[in-house]
Amino acid sequence: MPEIWLNYGITDVVLDIRAENLEQKIDSDGKILEDSAINEKLNSLDLSKPMDLVVLHNSKSIQKIISSLFSLCEQKSKPFPKILTDKKIINSVKARLPEGSSINEFDDIDISNSNLVFMAEMEFDGLFGYETISTRLIKKFGLESMLSAYAKRNGNLPTPGQYPESLNEAKKFSDTFEIQGIEIIANSKGIVDFSIGHPSQTLSSTKILESRSIKDVGQHKTMIISTGKDSSNDSLGKSLSSLWNCSNAIKKDGLAILVAECKGGLGSDAIQQYIEDRLTLEQLRNPTKYISGMEDLLFLSEIQKNFQVGLVSILPEFYAKKLNMISLQGIKYSMDYILKTQGTRQKIAVITDGARLLLR
Repeated sequence: MPEIWLNYGITDVVLDIRAENLEQKIDSDGKILEDSAINEKLNSLDLSKPMDLVVLHNSKSIQKIISSLFSLCEQKSKPFPKILTDKKIINSVKARLPEGSSINEFDDIDISNSNLVFMAEMEFDGLFGYETISTRLIKKFGLESMLSAYAKRNGNLPTPGQYPESLNEAKKFSDTFEIQGIEIIANSKGIVDFSIGHPSQTLSSTKILESRSIKDVGQHKTMIISTGKDSSNDSLGKSLSSLWNCSNAIKKDGLAILVAECKGGLGSDAIQQYIEDRLTLEQLRNPTKYISGMEDLLFLSEIQKNFQVGLVSILPEFYAKKLNMISLQGIKYSMDYILKTQGTRQKIAVITDGARLLLR
């Protein structure tokens, strides 16, 4: 029996699947940067100037860059950068920081400070095509600009890996700030590449992600999808991106089971309002104001016309049912459900790094 480990929050869970039921295991790949290459690239930063490093989310690749940067500062007798991050991840980021570092909550809406260096790992995104520092900034600080980005979406289905007009809106938004960014491309094994510069320039790294992450895998009737890392499944809104990335490889009337802990809850004002009957699906078509996570609610309702979606998470069953998803108590239950509803011979494709793969 093959043993496949899937990320679920800060831990991994084992998927017990018989060899005859495993159709394909799909993981990300690509050559990993050596430490010397990482240090060489980081040398392009001016370490003599004060630096406020804003960690937009936490992951192994981000921790690796911070660690390498601090080592460089130590070697060159330069001051360590100040670390700033969201309150909800401050403890997890702090736990991996070197001695002598300081970390504070990033709660200042003013992002025009030229000492700011934003850091994030690039992924795919259903609305913008790619999740970059620019798209993270417009989502966090530019709600008014988000209405325009949402209006310029390519239809009502997600378009990961494409270059819609919405992405230009994000670029225009970040263009108005004199800031720097470290845009990381990674896979399940480590850092593949990263670029340093203004977020509107580092956005060009989408080409590197595209070249490493697209996989032609044909269409599958049944799929179990793990996001690959906890920062990509800390909320339902965030974890849905992995579903969008795999949606073109799922057959009509098929089944996709998303494995996402969602310890941060729904992570979407729009989904919350829909569950509380304060927002209808009709209102998503041409809204007069943008509500955070609107696009994911729209995409989910449209995608469910093509295939069923199951969810393994700690979210209340009521939430899943309200969203027309099949609520499953754990990874074992998902296998039981598949074999019971689709037959004991059903073949299953397993995706282990859904946030950083794009299936066709």
